[in-house]
Amino acid sequence: MCRTCGCGDDGARLTRLDAGPSAAHDPAHHGHPHHAPEVDGGSRTVRLEEAVLSRNEELAAGNRAEFAARGLVVVNLMSSPGSGKTTLLERTIRTLGRPVGVVEGDQETVVDAERVRAAGAPVVQVNTGSGCHLDAGMLHRAMAALDPADGTLVVVENVGNLVCPALFDLGETCRAVVMSVPEGEDKPAKYPHMFRTADVVLVNKVDLLPYVSFDLARCLDLLRRLRPEITVLPVSATRGDGMADWLGWLRTRAAAAVGPALPVIDSPARPGV
Repeated sequence: MCRTCGCGDDGARLTRLDAGPSAAHDPAHHGHPHHAPEVDGGSRTVRLEEAVLSRNEELAAGNRAEFAARGLVVVNLMSSPGSGKTTLLERTIRTLGRPVGVVEGDQETVVDAERVRAAGAPVVQVNTGSGCHLDAGMLHRAMAALDPADGTLVVVENVGNLVCPALFDLGETCRAVVMSVPEGEDKPAKYPHMFRTADVVLVNKVDLLPYVSFDLARCLDLLRRLRPEITVLPVSATRGDGMADWLGWLRTRAAAAVGPALPVIDSPARPGV
């Protein structure tokens, strides 16, 4: 069991699904890359946790260097369960106007990977078993299975969790966090580390604002207290509100990551709300 977050070590599994109607196949099985032997005692546990995170940081640095060398733009997409990030991802794939590769993280099933494949993107599903997040080792193996072309935009849909995914650097280019209106505006105050490390926050399901109690102004204030420069984009992944700003933000980040040779389609996103 990983002593950093308590998730199990029963093995992460990779499944690649190519875009379109092709059947899934399982290219490899890998054990949980950050498991460690059980130890007792507070000080030894702290040292073990530090070793786990240090090893992950080493792997993340290797990922980051490889992504930069290949012009890969990797977005770590995080949220609590049910925020609508898979729906957001489906709409992004269909409307971005450029190829997208996806690494899909869930404890079990390939349900979300099938949705992504049907939307038109090749996808590798990482099933973490009882694990509650992806880590740099998992992403390294998933990217090898995905095998994206140089310059590809890759979205990593992390396991739904507002705690542990924030702790584990994957080597990503940028971090996007989705929160939804039904969850309440106080999520940034309750889970500050997740939002403090985000480059952009998408406040999803704004089509439900007339029907739920959600103070958007208070949410924006909480987010900017954590990170004044953060970009906040109110969106509705189902209805399409704000999607142009999200797509523009992605295109701008992609252009910045791979250099001026990559064309930027339409206008860049406005800097925030």
